[in-house]
Amino acid sequence: MKILYYNKLKKEEREKLFKRSAIKTDDVYEYILPLLKDIKKNGMKAVVKYARKFDNIKNENLLISKSELKRSSELLDRKTKIAIDTAIKNITRFHELQYPTGYKIETMPGVECSRTFIPIEKIGLYIPGGSAVLFSTLLMLAVPARIAGCQKIIVASPVGDKIEPALAYAAYKLKVGEFYNVGGAQAVGMLAFVHKVAKIFGPGNQFVTAAKSIVSIDPDGCAIDMPAGPSEVLVIADKYAKASFIAADLLSQAEHGADSQVFLITNSDQLARNVSREINTQLKNLPRNEIAQRALKHSKIVVVSKIETAFEISNDYAPEHLILNLKNVSRFKRLVKNAGSVFIGAYSPESAGDYASGTNHSLPTYGYAKSYGGVTVESFMKSVTFQKLSRRGLTNLAPTIITMAEKENLQAHANAIKIRLKK
Repeated sequence: MKILYYNKLKKEEREKLFKRSAIKTDDVYEYILPLLKDIKKNGMKAVVKYARKFDNIKNENLLISKSELKRSSELLDRKTKIAIDTAIKNITRFHELQYPTGYKIETMPGVECSRTFIPIEKIGLYIPGGSAVLFSTLLMLAVPARIAGCQKIIVASPVGDKIEPALAYAAYKLKVGEFYNVGGAQAVGMLAFVHKVAKIFGPGNQFVTAAKSIVSIDPDGCAIDMPAGPSEVLVIADKYAKASFIAADLLSQAEHGADSQVFLITNSDQLARNVSREINTQLKNLPRNEIAQRALKHSKIVVVSKIETAFEISNDYAPEHLILNLKNVSRFKRLVKNAGSVFIGAYSPESAGDYASGTNHSLPTYGYAKSYGGVTVESFMKSVTFQKLSRRGLTNLAPTIITMAEKENLQAHANAIKIRLKK
């Protein structure tokens, strides 16, 4: 990785230092719009057509039966089953505390207002396939959906000729409603226009991301969890950090994809050099080293004069994952303003949150951590407000409502109050 010295950079160089690559949406949108229109018009027939073309699916029936899920899950080794069970337990324990409680208040005599949380009835989960089957993502999405009380969970994932046993075990264990062997934009189209889910969750490539964006503004489409871009990690470390730990953390993110971004910001020149060497050493033993190498080409190690500067840069960048490998981390934790998920201390690798610590790994990327949080139980619910006014309550509130309505020239609003008081 290239080492840069922040204080030696010009202002314009600093501004470009952590700039994300623009996502080329025009070509992608032009490519998938006809596909989504076809699915919207012709339904499952069109989904099957594109699944055959892009996912190499030969079977016209894309639905994977519950018996098939069970058979495949039984092929999974005991060690992995125990690991998945432990992850589900931890994710459940953490997310159960997120269940929102409603409230009720009398804002003035006779005026009662309340707020209630209701689960979204039907949701769609997209689980990436391809070179890495991310069965952990199913845990991160299905567990909070179950806690929220969603009635129907429909999963789409391009599993190929046969479903991977770990993914099958997770699906069977979490009792998903329906599981379809389809990926890409066609999966998003199927969830939105065929199954008509109310909201779609899950990460994906540029085609999945673009499709989610399109269906979110289509009048016949549905909501989505959050905007998404390539995965990313930023590590802030001092001279006390172990170079091998940091290199491993950076590479764990780099192996996700060639467009992933990984950064180290440190106030130690020696650590920067040690990490750079350690990356080259560890990279040789990674099965996905070619993917990681491509990601490292646009990733950087930045040396700053003081750690506080690192937090200023990080808050402006708003990373998906932020690792604080600092000796006196409690002193700096308060400086974190924008981040998807934060990993504190030398023994808190990003991998822990990705799989089994209990927090969710479905997080905002591409700088959206400035305004979005990660997936929670509330993500699978919506809040509804209620109000109940007695005659006394309406009488008490009437002067305020009538004055405001007439000030806005909305006489019908005012009349809705006056007519009740006349009677």
